Amino acid sequence: MTAADVIHLLDVMERAGVSVWIDGGWAVDANLGEQTRPHRDLDIVIEEKYVSRALHVLERLAFGPVEEDDAKPWNFVLANTGGHQVDFHVVVLAADGRGLYGPQDDDGDSYPAESLTGVGTIVGRTVRCTTPEALVGFHTGYDLGDTDWADVKALCERFDIPIPDEYDGFS
Repeated sequence: MTAADVIHLLDVMERAGVSVWIDGGWAVDANLGEQTRPHRDLDIVIEEKYVSRALHVLERLAFGPVEEDDAKPWNFVLANTGGHQVDFHVVVLAADGRGLYGPQDDDGDSYPAESLTGVGTIVGRTVRCTTPEALVGFHTGYDLGDTDWADVKALCERFDIPIPDEYDGFS
């Protein structure tokens, strides 16, 4: 997924009245203001109220659902035959600004309100994205790899964020 692909998808979504936050690897690069590595997909945080409109827009661009055993209504992937993928993280905004992720009757995961206040750039275009602090936190709690380390190290250095203890084995 190139920067031009990301901008094109954002433009198409915006014209359709769909608002999203960039998450994942592209959010790391948006916060850093430059592309630091190739990305296989575009992760987006999207309010549930925009999902059907976003699906319609992407369907017109030949995107369809990717069969995944762990796909859920609040977390799923669409792809097209060109190899582009969009990973949906669907939230409902609570009164306190948190993005409730998953079943609403559950005290499950959420995007903290402050995590959805990020602003970055992708090839000069200003985008809404998850914050550097949130991205560092999201890069913990699972089997970590070299890409995770590179992302976390870059964010921590640029934004003076302490490196999580989980990364002690990396350097």
